[in-house]
Amino acid sequence: MISKRTFDFLVKLKNNNNRDWFQENNGWYQESKMNFVTFVARIINEINKFHPELGSTDPKSSVFRIYRDVRFSKDKSPYKTNMGAHMVPGGKKSGNAGYYFHLEPGGSFLAGGAHMPAPDRLKTIRKEIYANIDEFLSIIHNKNFSKYFGEIMDEKLVNPPRGFPPDFPHIELLKHKGYTVWKMLPDEIVLSDGLLQELAKGFSLMKPFIDFINYSFTIE
Repeated sequence: MISKRTFDFLVKLKNNNNRDWFQENNGWYQESKMNFVTFVARIINEINKFHPELGSTDPKSSVFRIYRDVRFSKDKSPYKTNMGAHMVPGGKKSGNAGYYFHLEPGGSFLAGGAHMPAPDRLKTIRKEIYANIDEFLSIIHNKNFSKYFGEIMDEKLVNPPRGFPPDFPHIELLKHKGYTVWKMLPDEIVLSDGLLQELAKGFSLMKPFIDFINYSFTIE
């Protein structure tokens, strides 16, 4: 499980987001990182029970760096105040849709799909939705799926995307700039023994959505 020490580290980091504090508490960071990586390994094992294509994904390679890229940001805080892991068939650099766990005091969530995909991949997803709209609707309107996740949350274009008829009955679904769903996780769940079970539940509900997106990438 996620330890209270890991949680407390992120709380303290948010209030002391500077290199001096981080270096002074590097041991605490390393302990927290190891706790998170170990937990991600358990998540991967759970996902493999219903999505074996994920395979023996290295938990360390699934975890994002805590260091922020501040080159083009007005916020020069050097560190992220969260920990995140993206567990993807083919690896998180493959461009495939996958499963994401975000750990942040007061802002933890699970999510999945294709967030801000490359333009060619975004067009491919839209084409697959357009060609197989009934299948896609059956996934996102599934009672358990829609109750748990709600609607696709990604930003949308104002106008229909090029190459698709504007009178398509479900044109709003094609306007999305990405295709992800997510579920907030209260702190009491994150710090409980039930977190792994909750993640497994959310990710298993998400699998048909992930499969649909990744299948679109295999179509030439």
